Amino acid sequence: MDRQLAGRVAWVTGGASGMGRASALALARMGADVAIGSLVESQRAVVLARQNAYTPADEELDRTKAEIEALGVRGLAMPLDVCSDQSVRRSFDAITGAFGRIDILINAAGSSTRHPVSGHPDALWHRMLDTNLTGPYRTIKLCFPGMKERGWGRIVNFASTAAKVGYPLHSAYCASKAGLLGLTRCVALEGGEHGINCNAVCPGFVETGSNYGGTKQDMEMAGIEMSVEEYRAQVAQTLPQKRFLKPAEVGELVAFLCREDAFGISAEDITIAMGSQW
Repeated sequence: MDRQLAGRVAWVTGGASGMGRASALALARMGADVAIGSLVESQRAVVLARQNAYTPADEELDRTKAEIEALGVRGLAMPLDVCSDQSVRRSFDAITGAFGRIDILINAAGSSTRHPVSGHPDALWHRMLDTNLTGPYRTIKLCFPGMKERGWGRIVNFASTAAKVGYPLHSAYCASKAGLLGLTRCVALEGGEHGINCNAVCPGFVETGSNYGGTKQDMEMAGIEMSVEEYRAQVAQTLPQKRFLKPAEVGELVAFLCREDAFGISAEDITIAMGSQW
């Protein structure tokens, strides 16, 4: 087992499920101590109508923490709302209090919606930008000074193929993820001389609870009457590899970007979508 990140501390937002969870486990396998935070079911009240936000059961936090610790590293888990300054600060203080520092930051928490530009609810628009763009800004702003002081840091932001293309009914999602690419590049340029790299990964269709929820929204808006599983099987056949990505495939890419010898990879937006444009 490659333990190249032994002694490092990672913070993964959205870490209790999907690609965040896969990233947390990949980092733990490489020897990093890992703290995770996720918007869980008990926090569901903050989710807006028509917002696709997967909220795992509260127990998933402890279950993922146990899986992390089973890999021989330290784990920490707590609820997190990246749209709340107080929640982000509380998590940051808890991690640095328990582990002393944060060397690796993975911004995997995210949300989506489907709505025409005309008549788009303002609250839903702002919530998308707050989750997908300002959320990473909040965590980076807290972690960056310590990384600079220690002369080492790795930051990976979860963007999307939607950051690079437009798609009907996805204006808020595409805009927020495109903005995240701009933030990624600026952070990379500011951090380079201090031993910090910053990259974005841009996944396509992945087998996650969030993607499943998005499929249901698509079907409802299009009036498609079949099971979600049947429709997703049809969607898979339109993709170049005739399948959805596994979260672990994305997690391994994220962990690779945090390696010692990946420092030269910075300010990049790396697509992992099996050749698909969206």
